[in-house]
Amino acid sequence: MEQQIYKGKLTTFHWLKIAKKEELTKNTFSLEFEIPASLQDHFIFEAGQFVSIKFQSHGEDIINDYSMTSAPYEKKISLGIKINSSEGATSELFTNYNVGDELLVSEPGGRFTLGSKPSEFRTIIGFAAGIGITPILSHFKNILHNEPRTRLFLFFGNKNSEELIYRDLLDNLARIHGDRLQIFYFFSQEKTGDQFFYGRLDAKKLNLIINQILHLDDTDEESTIWDAVDEVLICGKGEMIKTLANACYHHGIPKKNIHFELFEEFNDDIYPIEKEFPLIENVEIDFKMLGQSYKTELPDNKEKILQQLLMQKFPVPYSCKSGICGSCECYLEEGEVEILENEYLTEKEESQGKILACMSIAKTKKIKLNFDFI
Repeated sequence: MEQQIYKGKLTTFHWLKIAKKEELTKNTFSLEFEIPASLQDHFIFEAGQFVSIKFQSHGEDIINDYSMTSAPYEKKISLGIKINSSEGATSELFTNYNVGDELLVSEPGGRFTLGSKPSEFRTIIGFAAGIGITPILSHFKNILHNEPRTRLFLFFGNKNSEELIYRDLLDNLARIHGDRLQIFYFFSQEKTGDQFFYGRLDAKKLNLIINQILHLDDTDEESTIWDAVDEVLICGKGEMIKTLANACYHHGIPKKNIHFELFEEFNDDIYPIEKEFPLIENVEIDFKMLGQSYKTELPDNKEKILQQLLMQKFPVPYSCKSGICGSCECYLEEGEVEILENEYLTEKEESQGKILACMSIAKTKKIKLNFDFI
């Protein structure tokens, strides 16, 4: 076991042995880890979660997050990993570590999760792009296993068919669960026999999907399949998430039922800010982080707190700046803020005084935050 500060939080890692390694496409591979009996309790996870792996790349320690493709009932940790460049850290992970080698793997985390409802009739839709299929695959396997009444629709975008990962696994799931799972593949850089499946997954494509695929509902002649959608899962790059989340919202899905996982730093707000705030100038900020106390002044409250602290070069923890990852979670100990969007915190956590600094606008002259003890 090893503990390390990662993204501003004390993170626990354990040595795990690689049980399986498989090249999936020319730039993606999978890793499966053996979980010894003594560590089983540390690696209980929910569908949609991720682990962080610590490894050596070009002589330096690197920590990267990777989503699990395994479902909890499978009792194993399987990851799908993309190699972004031949010089990058992930390329080193693929080249230098093999079956039998041990790696430091964090205990599972992340909140791209759904409550299980095995007795309900549900309709759940997934949108994935490229490696974004990994946590959605975990979700879909888990739902098919635990929720006999839930039906699933997956819309999966890739550049071309050569880069489409887990196709055999997905097609096999669709064969076994044909009455409850339908999968549609889209290619942005490869012509398809049907023009419908050519192009990116975006607002325009969603409109076509709603009108041509999710229209007639065999279970209810009065409404469409889209009308019956209970939850939407979206995973991919920031721009895709932003586009599809807004399109789903404008087509009637409540924000609380639209869930997304981001695989890159993304500085935009997912949803447009619809509120205006009274201008407050010279905002005094006190904050505690990793045992150190800091004090500064923000010129005003026109920008969110985290972004202003970063502009002042404070080493505050963050990953996405979009209210998704939770890295900037902290306690509001004094003052008032407005949280613009919140995909991460529960109502209970908000009532306890937790906020996301990247989504918070100051509403008082003095703000006191604590990034520790989360």
